[in-house]
Amino acid sequence: MSALELAGVGFSYGPRRALEQVAFELDAGSFTALLGPNGAGKSTLIALLTRLYDLQQGEVAVCGHSLRREPRKALAKLGVVFQQSTLDLDLSIEQNLRYHAALHGLPGRLANARIERELERQQLSPRRKDKVRLLNGGHRRRVEIARALLHEPRLLLLDEASAGLDPASRDGLNLHVRQLCREQAVAVLWTTHLLDEIQPEDRLLVLHQGRIIANGCAASLSERQVGGLAGTFARLTTCA
Repeated sequence: MSALELAGVGFSYGPRRALEQVAFELDAGSFTALLGPNGAGKSTLIALLTRLYDLQQGEVAVCGHSLRREPRKALAKLGVVFQQSTLDLDLSIEQNLRYHAALHGLPGRLANARIERELERQQLSPRRKDKVRLLNGGHRRRVEIARALLHEPRLLLLDEASAGLDPASRDGLNLHVRQLCREQAVAVLWTTHLLDEIQPEDRLLVLHQGRIIANGCAASLSERQVGGLAGTFARLTTCA
């Protein structure tokens, strides 16, 4: 069963088409980069997948559950890290996690066990009582990932999650998320406009002007144009 399946997804802001016939699948435990320039439709797609926007056209299924017909079951399998932080800055790391666990209806003992696990996994245990406003950008992102994983989703969406981070923090976050794929079999959709966040073995989707214009292994796409992936991306987003 696919972790995520899209078929014929379209969306409009009035007369402007933001997405047009978007279709792809993600396998369990896979890391997929969704690459596109600013304004390509990446954030609109994430808004649809998280039901911030209602589907206008097409179908989305998360772990076999239709987002249109079974939204609660679909969203229960989904974890999200948005581009803009949604943490409460005046609460501690642990308090943010407990609030999220309560929203998902996790009973106290189970919530405690999962919070401990995620704090340890994200190397945040020593700072659990620190208010979020005291953390740097990289640590805040780790808190958001811990929060997103508390209910054990099978699909993790990260929308420009490295935005605003310094290069070392960006690299660390990228490596950490890939490790989650390998160790937890979580499927990841990582949206970005930065080519250096993509590795040759990655599955790569290129979104431009609301359409998927390339879908394949990053290394294979790189070989098609002088200048590697940068050359291919420039050609695709200029000509499409």
